[in-house]
Amino acid sequence: MKTYMFRVVIDPDEDRWVAYCPALEKYAATTWGNTREEALQHIQEVIQMVVQELVEDQEAIPEEPLDEVIVSSEPRVAVTI
Repeated sequence: MKTYMFRVVIDPDEDRWVAYCPALEKYAATTWGNTREEALQHIQEVIQMVVQELVEDQEAIPEEPLDEVIVSSEPRVAVTI
């Protein structure tokens, strides 16, 4: 079992917030929300879907660049505040 933590970017865009995951951009890991918190929730869902699809397709989950992805062989919990 591996735990993957992906860096996300959340930026204001006129009347909403845009969120994306740089390490998974080529898989269209981009979304938006009416609030920053909503955009964060949506990008988490998108990342989970992308990773699940990669596993189902037996494709490698990106483990780099090192400043964008942290991989641990132990279970981890990430908390964003």
